[in-house]
Amino acid sequence: MERSNSWPKGTRQGLGQTGERLAAERLVQCGYRILERNVRSRYGEIDIVAEEGDDLVFVEVKTRRGVAYGLPEEAVTVRKQQKLIELALYYLDAHACSERSWRIDVVAVQLSSSGKFEEIRIYQHAVSE
Repeated sequence: MERSNSWPKGTRQGLGQTGERLAAERLVQCGYRILERNVRSRYGEIDIVAEEGDDLVFVEVKTRRGVAYGLPEEAVTVRKQQKLIELALYYLDAHACSERSWRIDVVAVQLSSSGKFEEIRIYQHAVSE
C-alpha cells in the first residue's frame, strides 16, 4: 500500500492527522466500526473511539516519520498509559456505558523519512488498568 503524504512537510499536526486517517482506514479494514474521532474532554483527547465485536475500543494513534526518534509505539509511555485509562473511564462515565466491556488499543503508523506509507501495527489490549 503506497500512499503519498497529504500534509505539509514538517508539521506535527499534519503528520498526526495523516496518521489518524490511515489508522482509521486500517481499523475499518480489520472489522472495527469507528464511532468518533478526536474526542476532547477536560482530561485530554481520545484519538479514535470504535467498536470491535462487543468491545468499546479507545484507540491511541502514534505516527512517526523515519526511525530517528524510535518507533511510534515507543511513545506510549507509562504516563501516557495512565492518561489513556483516565480518558477512557471519563468517557465511559460521561456516556453512561461504564458496564460495557472496553479496551485500549494502540495503532502505530510508520512512514518513511520522505513521508511515504510504510507500515501500520495494531496492538490490541495495549494498555490495561
